[in-house]
Amino acid sequence: MTDDAELPAHRPRMSADRIERIRRWHERAYLGDSARETQRVTYFGRDIVVPPDVMPLTPVSELLGGAVLDEVRDTDRVLDMGTGSGVNAVLAASTAEAVLAVDVNPKALEAARDNARRNDVADRIEIRHSDVFSHVHGRFDLIVFDPPFRWFRPRTLFETAITDENYGAMTRFFRQAREHLTDDGRMLVFFGTSGDLDHLTFLTDEAGFDRTVVAERSLTKDGWTVDYVTFRMTP
Repeated sequence: MTDDAELPAHRPRMSADRIERIRRWHERAYLGDSARETQRVTYFGRDIVVPPDVMPLTPVSELLGGAVLDEVRDTDRVLDMGTGSGVNAVLAASTAEAVLAVDVNPKALEAARDNARRNDVADRIEIRHSDVFSHVHGRFDLIVFDPPFRWFRPRTLFETAITDENYGAMTRFFRQAREHLTDDGRMLVFFGTSGDLDHLTFLTDEAGFDRTVVAERSLTKDGWTVDYVTFRMTP
């Protein structure tokens, strides 16, 4: 994994103690990867299956999923960036007729296709491989983004869902997002303080986005309280 000195030069600085705590938190999760099994859940009434190499749903996933259901309109063209199992694309497609779901993980794309078929919305969702906006064209009314929280170098296929080396992908996302939003477009972005939330807000300020918190929750684990937030963002 990269050390703090290799992070983007303009990011807000985090204390050494906090960096070390995030590293320990991440390593414990990483060491547990081999024990993960296929996840089968009912999520907002949808049947979702998540294979081991794809980011599973967690107790805080509903902060974004619920926001998607509240936000999406039937006239929206929706982009689900980093779709993972496709869960938020499936939720969006329950209302919107045109959803594009993209990811860099081929296992995630396969899972997203399966979940779209399983929930009878495959005709509304296009699944495509894309590294951020590399294979995304046109503009969208709603963009949904659940970025990796940590800035380390991923060591496995699964880790690409939770680590983004030097926050390179997240930086590209915010610097290019305006080009892919309609005039009245908006975004839903999920993040937590087990990552560098200050850096995310720095990037959104730099890109000229206004932020409103639409869902939040705090959880305490290993004596550490982590805040999770879903933002609604507009240019």
